[in-house]
Amino acid sequence: MSAVVVVRDDERIQRDVLAELAWDPQLQPNEIGVAVDRGVVTLSGYVDGVARGWAAVRSARRVRGVRAVADTIEVRLPGTPGRTDADLALAASRALEWDSFVPAERLDVTVANGWLMLRGEVEFGWQRRAAEGEVRRLDGVRGITNLIEVRPSTPTDGERLRQDVQRALARTLGAERVTVDVDVDGETLVLSGVVRSWWERDQVERVAWSAPGVRVVHDQLLVGG
Repeated sequence: MSAVVVVRDDERIQRDVLAELAWDPQLQPNEIGVAVDRGVVTLSGYVDGVARGWAAVRSARRVRGVRAVADTIEVRLPGTPGRTDADLALAASRALEWDSFVPAERLDVTVANGWLMLRGEVEFGWQRRAAEGEVRRLDGVRGITNLIEVRPSTPTDGERLRQDVQRALARTLGAERVTVDVDVDGETLVLSGVVRSWWERDQVERVAWSAPGVRVVHDQLLVGG
């Protein structure tokens, strides 16, 4: 007997996304517009910082039935005088230094018109993600380009890496429908299969980036029932 797949209608998804946005204390009521087409959510509107826009995307991804999120939200900083690029660069550098898990001495921050560019090298993929997370929360950030490279300190055994990540996924998420493959370079993970929600997809990616020796993660996961 084949499984019955329940597809939520777009109108219900739209209502739930709007409710989730209103529930999120990081967002202001009625600042984000929501359109839904066959489970694909498009967010529009204006926010006063990239952190608030990212919070809106995360809120939409939490809603059951959302297949993908298109982020067209614009960042418009308040009209009152705010941080200069120099102030923002200093704040970003300090934020990286205060995070004991990020090798700030190996990273470089450039700021132009409120847009941050991160460069440098780290040993682990999760450090690259952590660095971006630290600066995303800063006031005055319009956007981020993360060019940090991951360079493991020791050679990677591709097959062992694949098995370790697959076991970690089974142990923490029970993600039986997720397949982990390793590219020919032995340091690139390819994730494929189906997950139940965007939250689960984010968790699968987090587990993959946490593995020692991973330089690149290609996320080909589908969000389904």
